[in-house]
Amino acid sequence: MQISVERIDELNRKLTVQVPEATIRERVNSRLQSLAREAKFDGFRPGKVPATLIKKRFGAKVREEVLGDLIESTFAQAVRDEKLRPAGMPRISTKAADEGSGLEYEAAFEVFPEFVLMPVETLDVKRYKSSISEQDVDSMIERLRDQRRSWRAVERPAATGDRVTVDFSGNVDGENLSEERIRNFPVVLGGNQTIPGFEGQLEGAVAGASLAFDLEFPADYHNGKWAGKSGHFDVEVASVEESVLPDLDAEFAKSLGIEDGDLEALRRDVRENMEREMQRGLKSRTKTALMDMLYQRNPIVLPSTLVESEIKDLISPQVERAGKTGQSVDEAALREKYEPLARRRVALALILNQLIEVNQLKANPKKVRETVEEMAASYEQPDQVIHWYYSNADHLREIENLVLEDEVVSWVLERARVTDETIGFQELMQPAVSGQ
Repeated sequence: MQISVERIDELNRKLTVQVPEATIRERVNSRLQSLAREAKFDGFRPGKVPATLIKKRFGAKVREEVLGDLIESTFAQAVRDEKLRPAGMPRISTKAADEGSGLEYEAAFEVFPEFVLMPVETLDVKRYKSSISEQDVDSMIERLRDQRRSWRAVERPAATGDRVTVDFSGNVDGENLSEERIRNFPVVLGGNQTIPGFEGQLEGAVAGASLAFDLEFPADYHNGKWAGKSGHFDVEVASVEESVLPDLDAEFAKSLGIEDGDLEALRRDVRENMEREMQRGLKSRTKTALMDMLYQRNPIVLPSTLVESEIKDLISPQVERAGKTGQSVDEAALREKYEPLARRRVALALILNQLIEVNQLKANPKKVRETVEEMAASYEQPDQVIHWYYSNADHLREIENLVLEDEVVSWVLERARVTDETIGFQELMQPAVSGQ
């Protein structure tokens, strides 16, 4: 086998491989001999069919199979011999493969980038801290009350905070927004769950009212063919309801699992849950800040193959959902939207892998077990969940990767220049402004 490597640019390589005809013929003959022992031809006993007949019937197909196997095996051997690290599947083009001419093919592919990480000791990283005030606990209890609110019909005009249930239809350029009129659609005024202006048109309406109005769809509306266009809506108001919050009493406490209905016990339970959420939030916020710093300080030329694969993973759920609902989707716009996130994810994966390899970091088995047990605790039969993870190497590897990523974060924080930053609980519970 002869191998030559051409460097196209920093990441792209073209590998030319030549396999002599003798090697191909040897493998073809070996397979034909195996077939001859089993092949059935009229007039011949098994194993007694002449080689010429075997070759005539099976020769072309066997040669094709041998060439395919040789391309796969010789490419793997070639990249090992040349110490190359392909970042994706190669694009194979065959130059010669006819009988008597041997095999020659070219394989074009990208390799993983080679880079040196900035010393972690030079990184300035924020580590977030927080605390929970009595006011935070009060706000959480009010949120719990809000989640358990009921609705009571009223005869007055609808106002902010009311729930208005409507039947409606709409069209854009004469095309209906849905196949049938939408019925019993609840809208909480002030919830901003509809297109801008829709809720405003319902304010002041009473049960039984009929409304007709035009609204413009947002420029970034998820259905691209309606984005930025004007739609006409015909609406009938079925009911107007005001919200009713439960009293902060023993019954409310019991509804949240406090068996004796003690309100102080409720506050303690709520605070404990908030503490757990706070710790998870602090961990996530600090991790995001650290990942941002690693990404910013380690610019890498990324294999387009890996970026493309990540973009597909990001947009495919939205494309599938749109297909199931019969909606169109602007894939080009989605690709443009998600490419920065895809590039960040690919870069961080490469950076983390290098940190892990160079510093020989490993997932602590004890922490892996603790993580599995914590995840299993929310199920009715946690032992079965734990067994499920430990009986399947792929599922357990997912947990190991999560733990290993946390190990990397801890390792970097021990060595980087860390500044503690206090953040309020309410702000902490808001999503961090960064890609994940």
